[in-house]
Amino acid sequence: MRNIKIVIEYQGKGFNGWQKQPDKLNIQGEIERAIADITGEDVDLIASGRTDAGVHSLGQTANFKINSEFPIEKFPIALNSKLKNSIRILSAEEMPERFHSRYSVKSKKYRYIINNSPYGSAIYRELEFHIPQKLNVKKMKEAVKFFEGEHDFSGFKASGTSSKNSVRIIYKAEVIEDGDRIKIELTGSGFLYNMVRIIAGTLVDVGMEKIAPEDITKIINSKDRKQAGKTLPPHGLYLVEVMY
Repeated sequence: MRNIKIVIEYQGKGFNGWQKQPDKLNIQGEIERAIADITGEDVDLIASGRTDAGVHSLGQTANFKINSEFPIEKFPIALNSKLKNSIRILSAEEMPERFHSRYSVKSKKYRYIINNSPYGSAIYRELEFHIPQKLNVKKMKEAVKFFEGEHDFSGFKASGTSSKNSVRIIYKAEVIEDGDRIKIELTGSGFLYNMVRIIAGTLVDVGMEKIAPEDITKIINSKDRKQAGKTLPPHGLYLVEVMY
């Protein structure tokens, strides 16, 4: 039995998220079908984690086990020939049997992109979130650093989150100004449901000067979802990289 790891890029628009669901277009199901077409084997594709409907990936990882001797170097081209253009397999490699895309993760990096120009973009409107009001990026850069370290992020998760433990470590948190675009980048041990989008929404409130940068610590310590910002829409969010 071979354990194959693949790295996947996808545009989330039109998909009902990663997870396989009957009668709904999803990324897991599309890739599993492509693998079955090529190898003749039904597989269970395990991702590093689920992404929601509309969320994009530059480097999602997943693994599956097969008996087929299909050449590893031909997997990306063969799978891409069977997939929609909005899903691309970037690489494939054979891993030790113990490798697990989810349980072997050491850290993940997410990016949220805000277009802060007055009019937004016709071309990129479904790949970033437009906020026409000029944000105070200097204050956002101050505020984001308060998220670094180990914290209980209970106030930054969606209701109905199944995780019982809300403690996570954020190794690096940055706000990057790129012309009219503002990129919020978070690298951490793991993330709660909607956590990145809620942190991004809270930083937008800082940029609008509704919240002072130094209030972030108080909001984290409150563990109160109502004190944090809004959950920003999914189409601005990217899973950038998964580290093992």
